[in-house]
Amino acid sequence: MILTDIKIKAAIQNGEIVIEPFRPECLGTNSYDVHLGKHMAVYQDQYLDAKKHNTVRHFEIPEEGYVIEPGELYLGVTEEYTETHTTVPFLEGKSSIGRLGIDIHATAGKGDVGFCNTWTLEISCVKPVKVYAGMPIGQLIYFKIDGDIENYYNKKSSAKYNERTQKPVESMMWKNKF
Repeated sequence: MILTDIKIKAAIQNGEIVIEPFRPECLGTNSYDVHLGKHMAVYQDQYLDAKKHNTVRHFEIPEEGYVIEPGELYLGVTEEYTETHTTVPFLEGKSSIGRLGIDIHATAGKGDVGFCNTWTLEISCVKPVKVYAGMPIGQLIYFKIDGDIENYYNKKSSAKYNERTQKPVESMMWKNKF
């Protein structure tokens, strides 16, 4: 079951969902619009190794915007910090972003109950596109869960993305055992 605008507002009022900053005008019929933060990153190496910590170079989007290019993976971040305690958040790109040929996530569109952070975006594009800090980039859709939870994401010792940040976070795949 997807939460409606009324249910999202009620969940925010009782602390089941946290969105900072919360802007009422960003609340849709059954979603909440999130915005591109000013921080981005790109990987420094030509190729990436899943067993190694691949380093990134962080930069800020200038006021006049930044042109993203095809063939590059950009890590962006939402302006909004979010928490979910009784719902599963799904992050989808806005249709206006898709119509510019921008994808905001390669595989990680679903959050976990207990995820408390900004969202790192895995941004790619099919044509060069100028992007701006603060532009609407995606929408959060909240699904109600059924049943009790044993392991909230923010309480798992193995969770790799719990440290609160305003910058995008690179892959922590290297922390897995394989």
